[in-house]
Amino acid sequence: QVQLVESGGDLVQPGGSLRLSCAASGIIFSIYHMGWYRQAPGKERELVAQITRRGGTNYSDSVKGRFTISRDNAKNTVALEMNSLKPEDTAVYYCNAINDGVPSYRFWGQGTQVTVSS
Repeated sequence: QVQLVESGGDLVQPGGSLRLSCAASGIIFSIYHMGWYRQAPGKERELVAQITRRGGTNYSDSVKGRFTISRDNAKNTVALEMNSLKPEDTAVYYCNAINDGVPSYRFWGQGTQVTVSS
């Protein structure tokens, strides 16, 4: 059974920092590309950051320079370090795993709430 379990969401003041973590089980973690998505109330889910199985990274323009994605293949975890948080970063953050195979499989975590407010 595949599980992606996010943690680290919290209420933080503008300008603050948070570190999200996602622990994966039931998959061969090292062959999956990992990503963080977010969904704010009334909005569609959007990509925040991706890290390929080889460690290449990609960020949305809205978080570039403030967020950093990383992975630890030995621990089957992916993290999102978030700095200089803004109220518009408020959302539920979801961990995602996808592979290159045919067929391709995509898995989601249950989400963790991040609220940026004073």
